[in-house]
Amino acid sequence: MEFRDRYEAGRALALRLAAWHGRREVLVLGLPRGGVPVAWQVAQALLAPLDVLVVRKLGYPGQEEFAMGAIGPGGVRVMSDISPMCPVPDAAVAEVMAREQAELARRERLYRGARPPLLLSGRVAILVDDGLATGATMHAAVLAARAMQAQRIVVGAPVASVEAVQLLEAVADEVVCVHVPKQFRAVGLWYEDFAQTSDEEVRELLAKA
Repeated sequence: MEFRDRYEAGRALALRLAAWHGRREVLVLGLPRGGVPVAWQVAQALLAPLDVLVVRKLGYPGQEEFAMGAIGPGGVRVMSDISPMCPVPDAAVAEVMAREQAELARRERLYRGARPPLLLSGRVAILVDDGLATGATMHAAVLAARAMQAQRIVVGAPVASVEAVQLLEAVADEVVCVHVPKQFRAVGLWYEDFAQTSDEEVRELLAKA
């Protein structure tokens, strides 16, 4: 157990991102829901604005915690290599895709509300999540930020697997993690309190920021 909660993890991550402190072009983007409390602490420490980039993991049917891909705004879709030992029928993939697309749209409406559209052109986008297991969700976020013409994309997380870091280093400009353990297992094992972040907490943090 390394972090008490996501806020403590965010403070630890902010120390690794100190080079971006006070830079006017920086925008910190939390991946809802769990990445937003971490991102809030990072934004506070860097004196940077906070926003959200909504992406959704595509979980294997019946084993939703394992990602077979992810989707993001603007039609971004990333699919992982599906093992031949665990084939997923096309109809099942389409069903998961439709469900997560609807949830992505719901969260966009809920979190953005009257906020202006996300504009990343010319900005340094620091994308933050509470942990990176497969890296699929963050991969979709990076592609979405790239499509929105971010000047530079920095991925930040308190903890990540070696595989996720390798994947994201190939697509982001920089990857910053507090811990990259050889034996990763699961994000939640690195937190004493890993209770699910609520929609209301996300909205409150965005309002406070």
